[in-house]
Amino acid sequence: MTSALALGRARSDIDVISRAGLPLHSFVDETAATLQHVVPFVAACISTLDPATTMISSSRKLGELDGRNEQDVTWSQIEYGSDDPTSITAMVAAGQIAIGMNHVTQGVLDLSVRMSQLLVPHFDFRDEARVAFVDRNGAWGHISLFRGNGEPAFAVEELDFLSAVAPAFTRGFRTGLLAKLSREEAGAQAGPAVVVFDSHDRVVQSTPGAHALLAQMIAVPGMADPLTSAQALVSGARRFARGEVGTVPRIRARTADGVWVVLHASPLGGAGDRAGDVVVTIEEARPQDVIDLIGAAFDLTLRERDVVTAVLRGIDTRGIAAALHLSPYTVQDHLKSIFTKAGVSSRRELVARVYFDQYVPRMGARIGPSGWYSGGSGVSRTAFAAPRREPQEL
Repeated sequence: MTSALALGRARSDIDVISRAGLPLHSFVDETAATLQHVVPFVAACISTLDPATTMISSSRKLGELDGRNEQDVTWSQIEYGSDDPTSITAMVAAGQIAIGMNHVTQGVLDLSVRMSQLLVPHFDFRDEARVAFVDRNGAWGHISLFRGNGEPAFAVEELDFLSAVAPAFTRGFRTGLLAKLSREEAGAQAGPAVVVFDSHDRVVQSTPGAHALLAQMIAVPGMADPLTSAQALVSGARRFARGEVGTVPRIRARTADGVWVVLHASPLGGAGDRAGDVVVTIEEARPQDVIDLIGAAFDLTLRERDVVTAVLRGIDTRGIAAALHLSPYTVQDHLKSIFTKAGVSSRRELVARVYFDQYVPRMGARIGPSGWYSGGSGVSRTAFAAPRREPQEL
């Protein structure tokens, strides 16, 4: 058993790493190495989640799972297509942070569909520790650690340690999702991409470029099959159609080149061979999708998000005060808080942090049939200054 001193040092190390502003893949690599020393595992799966829906937006696999993607779709079907009390969604709903499957099932792993039909027969994993990374805005990610045949089950002390470091992981995930990526200017996207799944969850139709766009969701080597998130949506859509869940399946995700996209799924009407088809649509996120997600990542209050939205529209302090029925001094207090949380010092920096990197490179480009920027590089982002700051105001 790992000593209390080693656990304390690991907890401190993870806390420091979570405050370093690392891109997500770097944060995952460094914290996984720290975990390995104090909570040994043979494999791990680390996923980002959309906090609004708790649906998987990307996954990174380590150890014995690295490069093994053949069961990713099956995992999504089990995770989002069944009423499993140990699913991440169920854990978040129940307020559970960390669980061990041997502990939950009292050693009877056949009680878990995920263990009996996937992890034991395909990977010979005999225990799984699951941890949800949650704050008041929802779940930002999760980690599953695995141990193989002949290895000890995860101990209660280890699960307690994983619960204790979960807030630091949540912080690191929020920061990592927003880390600025070095990328070339995003290319044109000619409207939404569409993938159609049949009743057997096979891809039967897709628009040109759909698979390429899905592949862009793989930011670094070792990530899961891009169809994992799409299949999660399909499974969620089937449950939503049956009235088993009340949340419309939807994911906001960031591609490898730094662009935010939205994926959502809907059952299609049809008869015969087409009964049970589900369509997954992938399109570039609109500003409000990004603002909401970034507001949650910065842990802004609802009022602070209202102020950010007004700033992005170019409204001055007195205008914000009038629109929100606040005093100008209160608006300035909100702006100070927003600047601190976002790590900026001015409106110009705030606009750039939230908005410019995604949309400004294409402002001025032609609007296509979809109502969105259709092509061309637009104009230089430096040609669009942030709204002029008022004298002696924030």
